[in-house]
Amino acid sequence: MRPNLLLITTDQQRGDCLGCAGHPAVETPYLDELAQRGAWFPHAYTAVPSCTPARAGVLTGMDQWNHGRLVMTGADPLEYPATLPGELAAAGYHTQGVGKMHFAPQRRLYGFHHLTLDESSRRDPGFLSDYQRFFYAHKDGPYDYRDHSVDWNSWMARPTHLPEHLHPTHWTAGEGIRFLETRDPTRPFFLWLSFARPHSPYDAPQPYWDLYIDHPDIPAPYIGDWAARYDRPIADVNAPRTRRTPREIRRARAGYYGNITFIDHQIGRVLYEYRKRDPEGFRNTLIIFHSDHGDMMGDHHHWRKTYAYEGSARVPFIVAWPEGWQLPQGQTVEAPVELRDIMPTLLEAAGADIPASVDGRSMLPLLRGTTDEWREFVQGEHTQCYDHEHGMQYATDGREKYIWFHHTGAEQFFDLSRDPGECVDLAADPASAERVALWRRRLAGINERRGDPRGCNGELVPQPDGALRLSPNYHRWKKRARAQMADLPSRPPGAPPAA
Repeated sequence: MRPNLLLITTDQQRGDCLGCAGHPAVETPYLDELAQRGAWFPHAYTAVPSCTPARAGVLTGMDQWNHGRLVMTGADPLEYPATLPGELAAAGYHTQGVGKMHFAPQRRLYGFHHLTLDESSRRDPGFLSDYQRFFYAHKDGPYDYRDHSVDWNSWMARPTHLPEHLHPTHWTAGEGIRFLETRDPTRPFFLWLSFARPHSPYDAPQPYWDLYIDHPDIPAPYIGDWAARYDRPIADVNAPRTRRTPREIRRARAGYYGNITFIDHQIGRVLYEYRKRDPEGFRNTLIIFHSDHGDMMGDHHHWRKTYAYEGSARVPFIVAWPEGWQLPQGQTVEAPVELRDIMPTLLEAAGADIPASVDGRSMLPLLRGTTDEWREFVQGEHTQCYDHEHGMQYATDGREKYIWFHHTGAEQFFDLSRDPGECVDLAADPASAERVALWRRRLAGINERRGDPRGCNGELVPQPDGALRLSPNYHRWKKRARAQMADLPSRPPGAPPAA
């Protein structure tokens, strides 16, 4: 029997913010339970650590050069060769997306049968999400969604002013439950349940704020020996690099951790309702939990995402499988994985063919203990990180990390095994010269093979006048979408095949 497929995504959750990862403060009991009966991947990364490009990797299974987005840009309809929901729909699955998809345009289906969205007031001006419609229909006073004033990328934090049942986290879980109640019972399903938190605003409901605001084990931020240049306060509530006071950092982390635990409890709510209504279906469900990218949370005086550092690029990743699968439980899988691996994993589990356009690899052999020919490392990038100077590419195997700033030619190198907080930059250390040279060659080779001007004759080539923001493939998929819309005006672009 083909399994049901449940993909659970959080937005901007750090890879270390799980109980099963050994975090000293964060409580995630339901996710820890999934890890205990499945597998946790401590070296999971996002190749482009911001929302839309990271999700493009999940949607297509492509690496970033092939799906086209090398930075948080591009709002055109794209017609990819294949998408995860489109392939599953063609294979007979009932497909549904719930929550934050961050697609462009926002209502484009990309292969789903239906989307129920929480995009809040981000992206397209005037767009009203399904969550907002719910909020305005159910609020019981003269207040609005953002009356707490905290912006989408602020380091500020406070408890939400909303009743818990009106918070988008609660709504997203409720919509997931509604799909499980109303889905086609004659087909297996694919549900992408995507929460818009713990992404700022760090606005946990009061009970979850209270769990952490006085917690004795909230860790201080990592501050590297290379970070002195950022050790200054910036009078900007959305500053991506700024020194904040210990009280401000504690509040930010309390709100952020509170949102993570709130999400965890709502995941528990979804799983409880699913198990209660359909115990057989629940036992036959493959669950993948991950985030699209992390959040620096003040490490090295950095906030938000787009960086190559662990707080931003490393993500939580858990796989739990159907009861009938004979696999060892409680695994820790050390292989480096990336978001592009989600699509082929789910397609293999569904018994569907994996399209030739997919660059990721199914993780099911890793769960069986087969690591032969798995990738040695993950390569990622972000053309700009809030300014020209910090645009970067990186490569890591989870034990070492090389970062190259492609506009300036500067580089960093960290021994993650000894220095998980990336506090000691070894790029100029003579003892690390051989390792740095190896990683430099690896990154140059990737650029050269894909036709990226940042690599030539085995060397990295800085781009002082600006690196690519979109690869040529983005324009290829844009052209395909335009052609399809011209040729098939009666069928929505990206819609699944007729049932």
